[in-house]
Amino acid sequence: MSEQSPKLAERVRFGTFELNVRTGELVSIGTEPAEHGSTKVLLREQPFRILKILVERQGQMVTRQEIRQILWPNNTFVDYERSINVAMAILRKALADDADHPKYIETLARRGYRLIAPVEWQQNSTASQDTLGSLADTLPRIEGPMREPGAPKHWAKAAVVAACVVILVVAGYVTWRQFRATARVRSEKIMLAVLPFENLTGDPNKDYLADGLTEETISELGRLMPEQLGVIARTSVMGYKHQDTRLDQIGRDLSVQYVLENSLRESGNHIRLTSQLIQVKDQTHLWSSDYDYPAKDILTIEDDVAKAVAREIRLRLTSQQQAELAEPQRVNPYAFDAYLRGYYFFERNTDKDTEMAGKYYERATQLDPSYALAWVGLSRVRKWQGMQGLIPSEEGYRLAREAVQRALALNPNLAAAHTQMGRIQQQVDFDWPGADASYQWAVELEPGNPEAVGAAASSAAALGRFDEALRLNRRAVDLDPLNAGSWERRGETEFFMGQLNQAAADCKKALELSPDVFPGPVTLGRIYVLQGRPQDALPEIERVRDESQRASLSAIAYYALGRKQESDDALSDLITKHQQNTYRIAEVYAFRNQSDEAFEWLDRAYVQRNAGLILTKVDPLLKSLRRDPRYAALLKKLNFPT
Repeated sequence: MSEQSPKLAERVRFGTFELNVRTGELVSIGTEPAEHGSTKVLLREQPFRILKILVERQGQMVTRQEIRQILWPNNTFVDYERSINVAMAILRKALADDADHPKYIETLARRGYRLIAPVEWQQNSTASQDTLGSLADTLPRIEGPMREPGAPKHWAKAAVVAACVVILVVAGYVTWRQFRATARVRSEKIMLAVLPFENLTGDPNKDYLADGLTEETISELGRLMPEQLGVIARTSVMGYKHQDTRLDQIGRDLSVQYVLENSLRESGNHIRLTSQLIQVKDQTHLWSSDYDYPAKDILTIEDDVAKAVAREIRLRLTSQQQAELAEPQRVNPYAFDAYLRGYYFFERNTDKDTEMAGKYYERATQLDPSYALAWVGLSRVRKWQGMQGLIPSEEGYRLAREAVQRALALNPNLAAAHTQMGRIQQQVDFDWPGADASYQWAVELEPGNPEAVGAAASSAAALGRFDEALRLNRRAVDLDPLNAGSWERRGETEFFMGQLNQAAADCKKALELSPDVFPGPVTLGRIYVLQGRPQDALPEIERVRDESQRASLSAIAYYALGRKQESDDALSDLITKHQQNTYRIAEVYAFRNQSDEAFEWLDRAYVQRNAGLILTKVDPLLKSLRRDPRYAALLKKLNFPT
């Protein structure tokens, strides 16, 4: 290739790298042509802009003041010295360069930097352009070392703690620097998205670990300082897993000011965790660090982490929070690994995966009987299995209760345990005051936990406290804006209230986010029926995957259309194939004004402890029953407050 001037050429080679100065893409080319043997290297906006000026002025010093003016023109507020150091550290890492023995970038102490490698400007190549693509559309991934799957490592818990420290320290730093010189009201939250941990181990079987670390990091941070820092929930951020979404788009999607990127690698008995905090508005790299943990240091690491938090954090922590940080967490690392595997399978939401989740949760409790969170996971599995008829319902509920009681005995301040106890009290015991107290206590403990907030919202809606329910629904959506379930639950509350237009809009939003959201098209179809548009419910029936849900919606929609035989056929199919769905069958009979049959199936639902009964007080499909004395008697039997 012939040499061109920097003003005419778009691509420049230096050492074993090639940079496209227009698109910002950096590739490691080795001895191969860039079109064939290239490997993309992760390089974000600010390190790229520094590299661009360094290659354009090869051999000349670029001062730190010049870098400051390039990256932060006008009066942008940022800690320039620290941010330049971070950007340069990230750039050197991308180039595999060493500040003490540089191959590419030489540091001129306290003055600036210069590129010492020779550069060669390349002719523009369509083939190369096609191969490289556009950095605006693709954020490349770095491949980690390959490793055979093996036994769980002792470093798993240390990685979670480290990740939490990363965010805590960074959040504290950002809060201190960003707001110490301003008059901004202190109650205004900083919003942060912890992006999914990127599995760079080379082993796809380690995805469970990456996902688990993401969840644990979000949970730890959300518990610690919810009034000062808002952390987007797991469901919303997991949508960016394996996606090359631009940071500015993530900022708009989630309404966050900061994003924390994370990756993990593995080598023998070590794990390396890399985290970097980025300010979304200008993609400033505010902070970056690597953590490398040997297995033998697991206990020492946790003590050191607590000390580091106490030393570095600058948020207004209470004395109790400070005490919790100073107390090391002791969890058997093998139990923690089993818990993460259980969580991974439970989130996949199939009967087979739930069974696998139960085995891993059970294993975690055997390895560490004091691990409260593992007992909560086991309780959720057993309750689900009992509800779905995968094990006898009475046995499932008993095992679920015993497991969550064990969790609460071990840790009375575990929000997840109170939320799970609330579900059992509400759906099995019909203990409404008890369930209400459990949900409210969970929200008090973790106000930034959308699962706890959503459960409290559903409880308030079931009791007819719609204003409270909507307030909590909106809060859950704010915490988890891309969670289809949060939008669907809000739509359900509006459905119960009779706000059908808004309910339809929120259910459509949920379906846009996830066509598989539960119950998804069923709620929208029911809304159309109550709006007098049963014909519009028919396309929704085609989208329903669950057979029993499809049969019940069909029976309702066909009846509303006056197509009684088709309604009869659908109802018959529902009873024949899915008679365990007692409450759903009762709904159909009630909508068809067949009161005797409806109450018969409601009585069966009561004996079965069917979870659908929690909606008895507010379900619009039961409207025809409300003047019947048997309805008031049922509400009394279900312990609904008058």
